[in-house]
Amino acid sequence: MESRIVLENELAGIQKWEKDQGGGWFWDKLMRLPFKLLDKLTPKFIQKKIGMLLDEIGSFIQTGGRYLASEKRVYRFFEKTTGHTVHAKEDFQHVPLEDMKKASLKVAARMKNTATAQGASTGVGGIFTLAIDIPAILTLSLTTLQEIALMHGYDPDDKKERVFIIKCLQFSTSDVVGKEAILKELSNYHQGSKSNDVISQIQGWREVTLTFTEQFGLKKLLQIVPIAGILIGALINRTMIDELAETGTMLYQKRKIMERLETAE
Repeated sequence: MESRIVLENELAGIQKWEKDQGGGWFWDKLMRLPFKLLDKLTPKFIQKKIGMLLDEIGSFIQTGGRYLASEKRVYRFFEKTTGHTVHAKEDFQHVPLEDMKKASLKVAARMKNTATAQGASTGVGGIFTLAIDIPAILTLSLTTLQEIALMHGYDPDDKKERVFIIKCLQFSTSDVVGKEAILKELSNYHQGSKSNDVISQIQGWREVTLTFTEQFGLKKLLQIVPIAGILIGALINRTMIDELAETGTMLYQKRKIMERLETAE
């Protein structure tokens, strides 16, 4: 297992990543202006489809629904990737952080390729195929984060874990102010007794998903032009999953590091 020095060095690297997430604040604000106008011009059937994300994500938080990942399949993938045999989350207590990260990066690469193909195929019809692409990329997003969670020894069957996953979704699309707020909320998530506070703080799942749904819809609207949407759709989907996987890996690595540092004490 890692020494305390190694854990602290890894934590320092993640904290640096967290600070870097606020670097594009001005650019982010500037880029949102034209999208606000574009949002008003969006056909109602697309607005309705984007709005349905709230219900879908709400269902995921409450029960997991059809989005729950296969635990056994993920464990088999983890064993094939790292050589560690795991059958339950308790088996991750003695798995090195580096191997968890290695498996998470493998998942990210696989999901990015899937998202690229998905975005390209639905980009053919421009705005008319967005109705297919939106739920598909949501499924990919939730699956990616669940697999990363499982590879760090956490169970998405737990409602508190599903809240953490949605927070990762929200973080990847928030501006610098939103990111700071989310990091503050998740700072004590590794302490089980305090993680219940996060659930009460969000005051319902709609508040948790508001930023994610808004930014998700705006990004997808970029592929409204038929044919040209093939390239745009592929790029947007790949970028979304790439950023999301990086967020999930970093936040789950940090959580595991904090747990191990407390155990070491």
